[in-house]
Amino acid sequence: MASKSLIMASLVASAAAFAPVSQTASSTALKAFENEIGAQPPLGFFDPLGLLDDADQERFDRLRYVEVKHGRICMLAIVGHIVTAAGIRCGGDIALGVPFTDMKAGLGFFDTISGG
Repeated sequence: MASKSLIMASLVASAAAFAPVSQTASSTALKAFENEIGAQPPLGFFDPLGLLDDADQERFDRLRYVEVKHGRICMLAIVGHIVTAAGIRCGGDIALGVPFTDMKAGLGFFDTISGG
């Protein structure tokens, strides 16, 4: 009898987890940036760290510029990694008497260049 009531209670609790919940509309102070490029449904303007809570348009533009710049640097770094992993090396020496062609890919370059 106790096991049946335990099973029934767990079924009711699991069914309650899927019941619809009414959501209240949340207001944010970032409505000024809702119409910027990149703000799209369902999130709208997404600022999880609150970097732009009290920001003006100049600060927004600066952060957007820095984000694009860092994204471009990351893309170049990935291209450099892919090219190096493919075995393509620059001509010349990376250090005195150590040519680029002798360098190993990835973190293996630590084996090639001495620390001193």
